[in-house]
Amino acid sequence: MKLYDGGIYLVNDHDIVEEAHADLNVSRAEAAKNTIAYGILEAHNTSGNMDKLQIKFDKLTSHDITFVGIIQTARASGLEKFPVPYVLTNCHNSLCAVGGTINEDDHVFGLTCAKKYGGIYVPPHQAVIHQFAREMLAGGGKMILGSDSHTRYGALGTMAMGEGGPELVKQLLSQTYDINMPGVVAIYLKGEPRPGVGPQDVALAIIGEVFANGYVKNKVMEFVGPGVASLSADFRIGIDVMTTETTCLSSIWQTDDKIEEFYAIHGRSEDFKALKPGAVAYYDGCVEIDLGEIKPMIAMPFHPSNTYTIDEVNANLDDILADVEKKALVSLDGKIPYTLRDKVVDGKLYVEQGIIAGCAGGGFENICAAADILRGASIGSDEFTLSVYPASTPIYMELAKNGVLADLLATGAVVKTAFCGPCFGAGDTPANNAFSIRHTTRNFPNREGSKIQNGQISSVALMDARSIAATAANKGFLTSAEEYAGSYTHQKYFFDKTIYENRVFDSKGVADPTVEIKFGPNIKDWPKMVPLAENLVLKVVSEIHDPVTTTDELIPSGETSSYRSNPLGLAEFTLSRKDPAYVGRAKEVQKAQQAIQDGKCPLEALEELKPVMEMIHTRFPDAGEGNLGVGSTIFAVKPGDGSAREQAASCQKVLGGWANIANEYATKRYRSNLINWGMLPFLIEEGELPFHNDDYLFFPQIRRAVETKAESITGYVVKEDGLKGFSVSLGELTDDEREIILKGCLINYNNKNI
Repeated sequence: MKLYDGGIYLVNDHDIVEEAHADLNVSRAEAAKNTIAYGILEAHNTSGNMDKLQIKFDKLTSHDITFVGIIQTARASGLEKFPVPYVLTNCHNSLCAVGGTINEDDHVFGLTCAKKYGGIYVPPHQAVIHQFAREMLAGGGKMILGSDSHTRYGALGTMAMGEGGPELVKQLLSQTYDINMPGVVAIYLKGEPRPGVGPQDVALAIIGEVFANGYVKNKVMEFVGPGVASLSADFRIGIDVMTTETTCLSSIWQTDDKIEEFYAIHGRSEDFKALKPGAVAYYDGCVEIDLGEIKPMIAMPFHPSNTYTIDEVNANLDDILADVEKKALVSLDGKIPYTLRDKVVDGKLYVEQGIIAGCAGGGFENICAAADILRGASIGSDEFTLSVYPASTPIYMELAKNGVLADLLATGAVVKTAFCGPCFGAGDTPANNAFSIRHTTRNFPNREGSKIQNGQISSVALMDARSIAATAANKGFLTSAEEYAGSYTHQKYFFDKTIYENRVFDSKGVADPTVEIKFGPNIKDWPKMVPLAENLVLKVVSEIHDPVTTTDELIPSGETSSYRSNPLGLAEFTLSRKDPAYVGRAKEVQKAQQAIQDGKCPLEALEELKPVMEMIHTRFPDAGEGNLGVGSTIFAVKPGDGSAREQAASCQKVLGGWANIANEYATKRYRSNLINWGMLPFLIEEGELPFHNDDYLFFPQIRRAVETKAESITGYVVKEDGLKGFSVSLGELTDDEREIILKGCLINYNNKNI
């Protein structure tokens, strides 16, 4: 795999010409317009300025731990009907296993909203969000916005993006998705995969190369080159869905007869569109991949970028397991002993669990290939278990018809319904100290469902379904699929949409305002949020120095996801796995802001604020009644890797948070979530921090700084011996984003009564 140092020109979709050596009869600016990405973005841009995009999407999609909050926000902002097709799937809390009725209450809420506002409702167990979108929503040259970070349908010619809920709210209110024109990086494929190598192997190889160096961060990955033709549609989809883990903005692929066949199989031939770059296309970078050189891969705990070949792991077990232990000290903060060395038996690594599931692993070809490897074998009667989750009921139906389902069950594997739980810790949680291998999307700490705060730890490695099956056939000992010497049947897929016609509610875009929305007792409105004050006093209530902080650490997934319909209830879990003291600290400071909103003195509500204000008044005597806001902030080096979940930001706001301070934001979507919830996305230069946990910070004239687009903002650490100045910035903000922050949140921005 080769990463080019600079831009490249792709000539006739085949020849790479480095910019430094280019002698072509086309300018860089003109050639940049010949990428597939540029054409799609131009067709959806409403600003008239391709440097400053204002995008309107063709379709929207959400699942059952995001759509309640989105619709509640949109309702508070004046929603009357869904202006574009909006699909509400139910694939995350579909087990209805936590909190009594609250999960099914959310589903009923979704169905009644689909009827009232003119949407589409996919009941639990029918399909995971992204498989339904592939089967029923994607279209060549279209754009889809989803409230799940793995919203990626580029292999089908659809540019899709995963964002926090407020960005979908904007689309529901006929507003736009505003970004600068992103860079476009060519992912140039050549050759073809060797037997036993699957899409997860290719994806992990790419992630391992580009995550740490940010090579594709916030850019569009455009898959081109002669190697694309060697890949089936399912194989491309399996690579594509994992592009999220590179921190890219989106993805798009050139399309051909195999994608045309995909649409035909699904009864939607009219949605196919042939896409390829122009004769000379300019890319801001290039990742050149020889598919034939990629071997079966494994991403060891605790990140998809912690990659090795399976052969490397088996040949260097002690060294690699020692390295995993070092990484665990950072990921787990040393809170709990962790090792995988006890899994080594007679020089081989033993695994207790295998999972093939979700939007990444639950595809038809993955499951059929796994069945080929397992056919006639047994997973054994020891600790190792294997669970398989087809990504949709139509896939499940075809596996039943072609005999693959029976083959899998005969081995001792368990085949379950479409469900995302194993990917985010709401299903198949392993035993304490167990090790799970999964063809899913992520392996962050606790992502498998264990709880460090309760003294539990299990962990996940990511692998392709083929090598998981080879490991299962070897009774749980880590095995590369290249050791399988048999053949693959390459079963043909036949899509039957009967179950969707029988079960999915489709309003056909017709809203029925007479429908009454059904609210369960856990579904709560967002609390009142106030505009940004002239001056701001912030207490640092959490200080995180990990290289990257994931959204799973900011607001955990798993069973906590059941409470996402209740902003105050969910907020109790904020940073619970990373900094359990955070919630108490934040709520204590929040008393002062609540006193201000109640027309009372904040100093009486928060005694420790008195000496802070006395020191502030020595230099800023006018800061006080009528112009002061009090709240909390956190510092993290690089927060926001991972999920699109808006609650990573909104829970902080609900608890009185006014800002994050970071050296860098891991993803655009997390920073956008902060902004949409009215929080200041402060940036501070790397180096020794001027403040620490429990310090009070003062930002005078912060409202004016936002209004006047100040490039540098001076804050002060309030110490006993005086105010110590330091500088932060806000980065680039659109005028609308500034207005959202000034008004306190997106709801206030859209509410004409505020």
